[in-house]
Amino acid sequence: IIRISPFANRLSFDAPPAVQRLRCLANYEALQFSSPILSLGETLVARMKELSANSGGKYVSVHLRFEEVSVVMMIKRITARTVGSHRFPLDMVAFSCCVFDGGEQEKEDMKKARERGWKGKFTKPGRVIRPGAIRINGKCPLTPLEVGLMLRGMGFDNNTYIFLASGKIYNAEKTMAPLLEMFPNLQTKEMLASEEELAPYKNFSSRMAAIDYTVCLHSEVFVTTQGGNFPHFLMGHRRYLHGGHSKTIRPDKRKLALLFDNPNIGWKSFKRQMLNMRSHSDSKGFELKRPSDSIYTFPCPDCMCHTNKSADSRSSSAT
Repeated sequence: IIRISPFANRLSFDAPPAVQRLRCLANYEALQFSSPILSLGETLVARMKELSANSGGKYVSVHLRFEEVSVVMMIKRITARTVGSHRFPLDMVAFSCCVFDGGEQEKEDMKKARERGWKGKFTKPGRVIRPGAIRINGKCPLTPLEVGLMLRGMGFDNNTYIFLASGKIYNAEKTMAPLLEMFPNLQTKEMLASEEELAPYKNFSSRMAAIDYTVCLHSEVFVTTQGGNFPHFLMGHRRYLHGGHSKTIRPDKRKLALLFDNPNIGWKSFKRQMLNMRSHSDSKGFELKRPSDSIYTFPCPDCMCHTNKSADSRSSSAT
C-alpha cells in the first residue's frame, strides 16, 4: 500500500478512502530522508532564509530541467541487472529532441548523448523527430534564459532570492549567464554548501535531489518548468503542509513557446501575458483531486478534508 518506488501508478487511483489516507500518511508523515540528508537540507533552508532576510526570509525555488547529465538509473528494475550506484549519462536536454541554439556543436552533443544513453532508440528506421512540433506542444524543457524572462515578466525583480534545483546544467557557463544577470541573488546547493558538506552526496544524484527537494519544500513559491516525479511529489507535499494552499507556478509551455517565438511581441504585451499566467497558477493553490489525478500531487480531499472535518466537529462539540 505505501510503497512509492518505482511510482504509485500500480495502485488504483480510486482506492478506498482509508487506503488513500494511509498512503498520504506514509508519504508525508512516516517517510523521511535519512538524518544527514535532512540535516543538510534544513541547514540550506536556514541559509536561504538568512540571505533573504530583507524579504522576510521568503524565497522562490525553481526546478530547472535543462540538465546535461547525472541521473542515477535503477536499471535493475528494467533489466533485472544490479548496477549499484553507477551513474549513467542520461540528460533531459538530449532526450527531449528539441533544438535550442541550433549550432553544430549542440547538434553533435545531442546526437552523442542520445546514442550513449539510449542506443538505437532515436535512430530506428522510420522514426522522424520533429523539434518544431515538440516545442509547439510544450514538451521542450525551458532554457535558463526563458526561465529568467518568464520570472521577470511575472513580476519577480532582481532583488528576488531564488533557489535553483537542478542537476548539471547543459553548457552552464553560456546558458546560465543571462539568468544570473537577471537574478544576481540566485543560489544553488553548490553555492550554499561547502565542498566538504556536499562531498558525501556528490556521487549520488538521488541524494543530491533530496537536498534540493528539502530546500524547495520550504520556499514561498515553487516554480516547475518540466514534468516528472520530483515536481509532482513536491507540489503535493507543499499542499499537504499548507492545508491545501501553496504558491506554485506551472507555466503553460504551449503558450510560452508561441510568445518566445513571436518576433513582434513587445515587453509590455509579454509581461501582461506572464502576469496573467502567474495569477492563474497562484489561484490554483487549492485544488481537489480529479479521478485521473495522482493522490501524491493532489492530496485533497482524500488526505486532508477528512482530518479538517474531524477537527471542525471537535471544535463544534467543545463550543
